[in-house]
Amino acid sequence: MPAAASERRRYPTRPWVGVGAVVLHENRVLLVRRGHPPGQGIWAFPGGVVNLGESVFAAARRELGEETGLQAEPVDVVDVYEYIERDAAGRVRYHYVIVEVLMRLHGGADAHAADDAAAVRWFALDELTRADVSPGVRRVVQRAQAHQARNG
Repeated sequence: MPAAASERRRYPTRPWVGVGAVVLHENRVLLVRRGHPPGQGIWAFPGGVVNLGESVFAAARRELGEETGLQAEPVDVVDVYEYIERDAAGRVRYHYVIVEVLMRLHGGADAHAADDAAAVRWFALDELTRADVSPGVRRVVQRAQAHQARNG
């Protein structure tokens, strides 16, 4: 994300709508190391802000491709996550409402970091308790697995 975009999103007058692309494959989950604030350095789902006129599903597909080079089709919304960060004075520094979208991988699973992602990696599900993994990832993965179990 260009520095100007990051600055525009600090101290917002309204929440920003974002997406996370949740990709499960062979008992692993795809995560990216965030390259910019907020959450810089944390492993999280590939994702970003929904553009004006863009559907949540289209945004998830686009963001996954931009950050990892992978292609996938949206399956369903599996969670909605809010990220609110306040400064020392209590003012809202960042506020995102993030729609987590389960994706079905097309083709290969060979991902590479691009765009806002500093790194990309497939994590075994038992690694999700690491301190540098975003706290909501485990819950979203559990919901995505339950969705897959119900719907095949």
